[in-house]
Amino acid sequence: MEKPHKTAAELFAAQALATQLKSELTKNILPYWMGRVPDPDGGMYGRITGDDIVDPSAPIGNIMTARVLWTFASAYRLLKDSGDPASAKQYLEMAVMARNLIINRFYDPEFGGTYWSLNPDQTPQDTKKQIYAIAFTIYGLAELNRATGDGKALEYAIKLFNSIEEHSFDAVRGGYFEAFTREWAEIEDMRLSDKDANESKTMNTHLHVLEAYTCLYRVWKNPLLEERLRELISVFEQHIIGSDGHLKLFFDNDWNCGYDTVSYGHDIEASWLLHEAALVLGDDEVLERVEALVPRIAEAAGEGFTHEGGMIYEKHGPDGPADGDRHWWVQAETVVGYFNLWDHFGSQEGLEKALTCWEFIKGNLVDRKKGEWFWSIREDGSVNREDDKAGFWKCPYHNGRMCMEIIERLR
Repeated sequence: MEKPHKTAAELFAAQALATQLKSELTKNILPYWMGRVPDPDGGMYGRITGDDIVDPSAPIGNIMTARVLWTFASAYRLLKDSGDPASAKQYLEMAVMARNLIINRFYDPEFGGTYWSLNPDQTPQDTKKQIYAIAFTIYGLAELNRATGDGKALEYAIKLFNSIEEHSFDAVRGGYFEAFTREWAEIEDMRLSDKDANESKTMNTHLHVLEAYTCLYRVWKNPLLEERLRELISVFEQHIIGSDGHLKLFFDNDWNCGYDTVSYGHDIEASWLLHEAALVLGDDEVLERVEALVPRIAEAAGEGFTHEGGMIYEKHGPDGPADGDRHWWVQAETVVGYFNLWDHFGSQEGLEKALTCWEFIKGNLVDRKKGEWFWSIREDGSVNREDDKAGFWKCPYHNGRMCMEIIERLR
């Protein structure tokens, strides 16, 4: 599909958005992480509380480290020639710091894969192999190679790809199993977090394996990787996307799903990540199939879009209770997902929703005093300071990527 014609007014509004997001990225999000998160020993603190207090006793998460790597590698790639060489140098230094932490501390030299977490002294804490975390590590390493040509980063990204394919790929029923012990044996508790169901396959892990493999395919045109990328798109078509356009979340080995929770943030995120995967794959037939799905998934996600311009977190069952919190990551993905509808499908409503959601973010989630974004806005409109400002799950990837996606699309 060729990109549709845009009116002058639409382009003006989109360019104004990109200008604001570049400022948000370079003056708020990235400086916060560069200034607060590195520790004096060349690593990272594992947590900053919602009240902006560094917790030096917190473990260092694989996911946070990989997301820091991706964010700063992507920022360097996008902004290295933007006329601010000092900042670009700092972005690269942050990316290299995270890369070294992954290769030297998180990577398991005996069994392959990466550990789930490190102690504050950078020794292994939880050595389980969670495919979601390994996928994010591939994502970050591949992006660093894309940004700089870093051969070591690509070498380890390929090692991790091979570990996932050797141990997690289901050659019979398709898709990927969730988690393993350090030695890649079966593990009783496969959950990514306490909020998840203990099932062997999940939408969330498949979405981020898709994301990681897409990034890796940009820099490594391997035939097996191409095949797996096609299969992942098919997994979403056949098993994960429901007839109502929402994503199913948890599955057994045979792709049976006994859950009816809707995750609005994952719906809108998947709408554009699936599209990105098909575009990078470069197969017209696959792209045509995916482009028929993208608006339907985004429309389903729109059930959670509020009159204030935010997207609520989730809903439990067709008539069940909704979690009306507006989480930072859900809002960031909402901006990108709706902007993608305008950018590729010509949806004026998509652009309007992206702009409206950014206004909601500016007015409610951005911490103007201390930097970064709050975790969420409660359903009653109060700021959530109980959850982290930076930590195991709170990273610069969603909001940083939101900014960079819009900047790059309009550059």
